[in-house]
This record gives sequence, C-alpha cells and structure tokens, in this order.
Amino acid sequence: MTVPEATSRCAQLEILPWDERVITRELARMSAALLAASPQVTAVPDAPGTWWVGASGFEPLGGERMLALVLQQLASVWHPSARVGVADSCVAARAATWSVAAPDPHHVRIVPAGGCAGYLASAPLALVPMDAELREALGALGLHTVGTFAGLEAADVEHRWGASGLASWRLAHGIDTRRPVLARSDATRAVSTELALSADSMEPVLFIVRAALGQLVDALVHDARAAAAIAITLTLDDGRGAVVNAPAHTITREVRPARPMARVAPLFERCRALLDQWKLPAPVCAVTVTVTATAPMSAEQGDLLAASWRDPGAADAAFERLRASLGAHSVVRPVARDEHRPEKAGAWAELHEGTSAVGEPSPTRKSVRRETPAAGTETGTATARLLETPERIDVEVAHSTPRTLWWSGKRVVITRAVGPERLSGDWWKDPFARDYWRCESEELARDMLLYRDAVGWHLQGWYD
Repeated sequence: MTVPEATSRCAQLEILPWDERVITRELARMSAALLAASPQVTAVPDAPGTWWVGASGFEPLGGERMLALVLQQLASVWHPSARVGVADSCVAARAATWSVAAPDPHHVRIVPAGGCAGYLASAPLALVPMDAELREALGALGLHTVGTFAGLEAADVEHRWGASGLASWRLAHGIDTRRPVLARSDATRAVSTELALSADSMEPVLFIVRAALGQLVDALVHDARAAAAIAITLTLDDGRGAVVNAPAHTITREVRPARPMARVAPLFERCRALLDQWKLPAPVCAVTVTVTATAPMSAEQGDLLAASWRDPGAADAAFERLRASLGAHSVVRPVARDEHRPEKAGAWAELHEGTSAVGEPSPTRKSVRRETPAAGTETGTATARLLETPERIDVEVAHSTPRTLWWSGKRVVITRAVGPERLSGDWWKDPFARDYWRCESEELARDMLLYRDAVGWHLQGWYD
C-alpha cells in the first residue's frame, strides 16, 4: 500500500521509519499465527509480507477453500486486505494473490489442480522471479507476459541466458521446486566434474554420471530421501565462455522416474536413455548432475528369500531402454473403453512418467471369458485377436445361419454358430448396424467372429 492510499484510509495515520528489528519480529509473529492453520509455513526470503503455506491434506477439514479463508482471517490482523492464492506451485500461488480478474470478496483465488501454466500465461512477467538482465532482454523482444516467455524453446533460452534463464523459463511453466517446510529447505545436491580433455562422445559422460549418482544416492539414503527428479547439465567447449563476462554454453535436461527412488542402477538407466538420444553440438568439457526434487524414501523393503519380490525400479529402467530404442511412445498398456463394437472396446494407453494418456483405438488383443463347450458349466480364458481392418468374406447361409465361409481362398465349414447379436448406434458420429455371429470351426480349431452389415459379411477376428 502506498503512503497516499494509506493516508486516504486513515487521516490520523502515523508514518514510522522502516525498522528491521520490528519487521523481523512481526514476521515471526505472523509465521507463528499461520501455524494455527497449517503445519508448513515459510516466510519468503527478500519478500517481507509473503508466506508459502502448505495446503495439502485438508480435504477432510473443508478443503483448500476453507484453509484459504482461515489464512485470510489470520493475515487480516496485519493487513486489512490480505490476499490468499492457492495453486500447485509457489509461483502460480503468488500470481493468484495479484490477480484482479473476477475479484473474490474474501480476496481468495484458487488455481485448479494442474492449471498453473494456463493460469500464468496471461500474467505479467513481473510475477516471475528472474534477473534484471533477462527481464530487460525479454522486454526489448516485446515479450511482456508469462505465456509469451513460456512459448520460447528451452534450448534457445538456455543458449542465450544460461542456467538462470532456464530456471525462470521453468517457473513460467509452473515448474517450481519451492515448497513450504517446517525446517530449512534441502541443501543443493549436485556433483560437478570437469573433464581433463573435452569429449566428443557420451562414453566419458556416462562414466561421470554413474559415479555422480553413486555419491548423490548415498547422501539421499543418509537423509532418508529419494530422488524425484535429476538434471544433467553439460558444459560445451565451443569457445563461448572465453568471451569476457559471457556465461559458458550449457545444456540441461531433466529426467523424472515414475516413482521417487534411491537406487543407482534404475536412475542410471533413466539417465542413459536420455543421453543416448542427446546429440552434442560441441565437445563436452564439464558435467553436473543435480537432484532437483526429492521425496521421502519409500518404506518398501525387498526380501532376499522371497523369489516373488522384484525391484519396481528395474521395470522402469527396462521401459526406458525400450523408449530409447523404439521411440518415446513405444511402451503402452491395454485399457477398456465403454463401447459396443469390439474394435472400439479397447485402446492402448501410453505409460510415461508415471501417467497414462489414452492413445488411438487400436486394440488387437483382449482377454474374454467364454463357455467351454465340452464342460458346459466351466469357464476358460480366450484371447480375441481382432484384425486392424475387417476382411470381406463370402458366407453360405442356411435357415438364416452361417454354415460355410470362404477365407483366403479356402472353404471353411462352420460346425456351430451362435447369434445373431445385433449391435447398432453412434448415429451422431459413425453410425453402424451389425449382426454378430460367434462361429466355431473344428477344421481351424478356433472360434471366428463374423458380422453382417449393409455391405455384406466380414471377418472381425478370432479367439484362441
């Protein structure tokens, strides 16, 4: 609040000189008061009057909205218009306290989960921490909002402004490692190594990364922590650092395992998969490995005498090798869909960074329960193999039931046909109307899935 604004609200206002001792005392009092709402409170350095407060785990107590109202009520003792912002990241939460769109009567704004990047897109760059040189350069380029800055390529930002510019670019995307804590924040966990001779290949880099991970993991285990994200920074020997006051040319990439872990082998496989796809524009003269995010170590313990126990990190490492060899979208899992048509009833979901994204519907196999003809009441498991494109076939019908089909130039006798199962729908997007038949053939020793529509008979797939 400016002095004229404060005077307009209170004509008898007494203006006192800035007193560091008084400010420090009041910051401590305010922090203690906020502890009544949340056990995780941190006063923001170099920003008196701003606090990070933990807002997770309050669903049984009324949720984020109720917590925000309590915080606003506590803060109003020190400021008549205290503002509260709730978000997944500290940078978005601070931006929410300065937002003027759709003002809340209680001065509370909540950013939806997962919406930090979208919320920040229209915010001014002043709300993202960065050095003055970067801020002036972005202004000269005509970039005045967080979204325009976030739209730049990470490699271009790092090439021009170095590691500090890349850190600000991550904040523009809502990627913020700052968190409210009861104690001090984790010390920086990093290992830097300079190469005696600049390397044109990744072999020496892999050796250094492996050794660095060993040191970092030992320190994490000592503190009962696990690595949630690891950044690898390569310093390039391209002569840029020789220029006076010019930062060295660095390239940084980050890996995030599906789950936090404190084991060297699976973490190294993730890093190896990243480095195998990394094309070097210049020789490498230094390598830095940094643990950028940690989490409490899992309580799961392996049993040497239990043959069924497996290290989940080993599976993650194997998946990373597949992604490195076959492509980023090569590891998938089958998922079920609420559809009538067999070709639409399943899909492949990509496994990536512990999450899944439903891909295009291409289910070619699925497990189904079926009756065993010989036993009648017993059940077995069959696998349906669906063709990518149903094949047109000729079918001989007797008394409206398929008896013989011609497939691949061969005549196949149908020993038993069950149907028809009539399916139709999707008139608003992709209309269909089909009569499905489940046909058994002793000659082929498999069950065929046929259907007839307005075009004719088709072979959809078979069961085995």
